[in-house]
Amino acid sequence: MHQIWGVHMALGKTLVCLANSRKLSGRCVAGMVDDGSGEWVRPVSSRPKREVSAYERQYKDGTDPNVLDIVVVPFLRHQPHDFQSENWLLDPDYYWKKTGRIGWSELLRLQQHPRALWINGSSSYHGNNDRILTEEAITLPDSLKLIRVTGLTIQVHVPGERFGDQRPVLRACFSHAGHEYILRVTDPDYELEYLPKPEGIYALGESFLTVSLGEPYEGYVYKLVAAIIERAKV
Repeated sequence: MHQIWGVHMALGKTLVCLANSRKLSGRCVAGMVDDGSGEWVRPVSSRPKREVSAYERQYKDGTDPNVLDIVVVPFLRHQPHDFQSENWLLDPDYYWKKTGRIGWSELLRLQQHPRALWINGSSSYHGNNDRILTEEAITLPDSLKLIRVTGLTIQVHVPGERFGDQRPVLRACFSHAGHEYILRVTDPDYELEYLPKPEGIYALGESFLTVSLGEPYEGYVYKLVAAIIERAKV
């Protein structure tokens, strides 16, 4: 039973929502604390893979947080996990509360300028600089970045076609700080918009990308584009 914010409320943090991306049967939500500190927070559940259900992340009116919403999220405690130092265990007994939205100028103040997206040099068959060996990844201090790119392309393709798997996949191709990247996209809005389109390459303009490190998989941790924020749409 959800409660409205009350006197005995858990620890609340005000975040700018910068990702609400697909993860298993739930979502991976992440944002920066709305205080100029640059601190990332990823609300997580107590489930083994830590994904957040629709019930756990809803506003009082039943709607889902959108990227760029300013949201007060109830937490029980900080719960870092390996390189996912940003993880906080959410309190499922309280609604999340939207207090506003930000625009492009506020995004520019949150922009990060990493020299690389963690460690480069390892690529999957369809990706580029898109994965890190798990034993290297667990030494990293963080797992979320917000970067700005002047443009990018979205690739719709069916990587498993010759094995009978007809499911299309979305990848983002972009360069940042002199490095070229091709990463899987897990932004549900862009999957909804682009996966039904014919296989091919689609160009986007200036955008912010929220890049996240996923859960370890077969010896690697993959870099994922958890959110695309196009300037033209903001």
